[in-house]
Amino acid sequence: MIRVTIWNEYVHERNEEKISKVYPNGIHGCIAEFLGKNDDIEVKVATLDMPEHGLSDEVLDHTDVLIWWGHMAHHMVEDAVVEKVKTRVLQGMGFIGLHSAHHSKIMRALLGTTLNLRWRDGDRERVWCINPAHPIAEGLPDYFEIEQEEMYGEQFDIPTPDDVIFLGWFAGGEVMRSGCTFTRGRGKMFYFQPGHEEFPIYYQAEVQKVITNAVRWAKPVNRTNEPLRCVDVPPRPEQLRLDK
Repeated sequence: MIRVTIWNEYVHERNEEKISKVYPNGIHGCIAEFLGKNDDIEVKVATLDMPEHGLSDEVLDHTDVLIWWGHMAHHMVEDAVVEKVKTRVLQGMGFIGLHSAHHSKIMRALLGTTLNLRWRDGDRERVWCINPAHPIAEGLPDYFEIEQEEMYGEQFDIPTPDDVIFLGWFAGGEVMRSGCTFTRGRGKMFYFQPGHEEFPIYYQAEVQKVITNAVRWAKPVNRTNEPLRCVDVPPRPEQLRLDK
């Protein structure tokens, strides 16, 4: 069983009627609903207003993959919580950042760049699968279209990804590395660009398939609970003999 925690700041949906109509149970509720239909995935949710933002040590220690959606309240996430999440990723917990999570404290902490990009309001996007052999692309067509999406375009200030799986093309001509993977310590990371809060993107079958595949891909392989430190290794016996 893959234990997934879906974190959402849950601010837009509570304060903007047009967004609450799209996601009446929050973006986290929508994602939890479709992920929860899988027999191999167990889902819990966490939001900004919970104690420790819902990400206590106990929750993180029992999370295999953390999904993160944030936008207007990045600055309200406590640095201590960011550091705890970062430590768990380096120890092997999977992490999936969605849409405007690119500017979250945790993604900037893990990737070490500004993660700045070009953007503008609504546009049509065609998401091309340019790495069909990757497990996150399993079962997806050569491309799929999102009729209304916020344009995110290059230059996208990220470190060189391990893999670029999806390339977004927008009707205005811009392109975007829309699905990228990274390795940080023992943890696997995936960033997926589609998901503007004003549009029902997380109800789209192809988007749900990408996120579901990403959860299975990002699950820990060799997670440790040990502190992150250099290991002092004593000399081998043969080395001692050579020194004489």
